[in-house]
Amino acid sequence: MRSIHDPRYQDLIKKLIELRESKNVTQVELARHLNKPQSYVSKIEILERRIDVIELIDWLKVLEIEIADFLTFCDFQNYKA
Repeated sequence: MRSIHDPRYQDLIKKLIELRESKNVTQVELARHLNKPQSYVSKIEILERRIDVIELIDWLKVLEIEIADFLTFCDFQNYKA
């Protein structure tokens, strides 16, 4: 199974989108802060591109949330390994 199809990864991306939207940050604004094109954010959000842990940290920094807080929000304990 490709990792982007893992329900935990899909949940993580869903939570990233919810977080971005709750902060009223557009894909364009997020991309600008990350020095990336808008398509970079879009591809991650539609599961065409995988985000790595360093990118996740940078993404969360822009959205002003600590990674530990974000991972608690994701609640991966409901999934089997």
